[in-house]
Amino acid sequence: MRRCKWVAAVLAFAPLVAGPSADYLSARHKFHLIQSDTLRPGTKVLLSAGELNAWVAGEIPQVAPQGVRNPRLELAHSAATGSALVDFVKLRQAQGKPPNWFLRKLLEGERPVEVRARIQSQSGTATVFVERVEISGIPIEGRALDFLIRKYLAAYYPEAKVGEPFALKHRIDRLEVAPAAVGVIIGR
Repeated sequence: MRRCKWVAAVLAFAPLVAGPSADYLSARHKFHLIQSDTLRPGTKVLLSAGELNAWVAGEIPQVAPQGVRNPRLELAHSAATGSALVDFVKLRQAQGKPPNWFLRKLLEGERPVEVRARIQSQSGTATVFVERVEISGIPIEGRALDFLIRKYLAAYYPEAKVGEPFALKHRIDRLEVAPAAVGVIIGR
């Protein structure tokens, strides 16, 4: 009986002791190479779906320690779908901006969120087009999505660029998004 409790305790803490996964370390290394600005023009750095998912899972707790769980990324041709369990109240509180009473009651609790976006990229720029957001199984598209992006995303995250081109950093010429991986092509 005593031995079972000890084994259960070791198994519970094993992920913490084991450290980051090989995919996470590989993705971090590849991002470091890209950010070093030392890669030759024409170099293609492939980030597999597994590496990107490991990186997202490892980085989200540092960026949003409260309010976001189980982040996941699925790749398609020129598109990506991100999903997570999100507690909007905890997320806003962690940012030091608690919502008012009405919004708190409306948004309280963890909700499955899914965002699908199409990505276009060329000549050192990229454009992200959010096509669909789904919160608790309720799809938001079209004008309602445009309103949500304008009134929520742009208001709280003004640096986020949706539907407009933005410059890629670190001499990145373009991103090639495919189901198995994202290719980062280095230019100039």
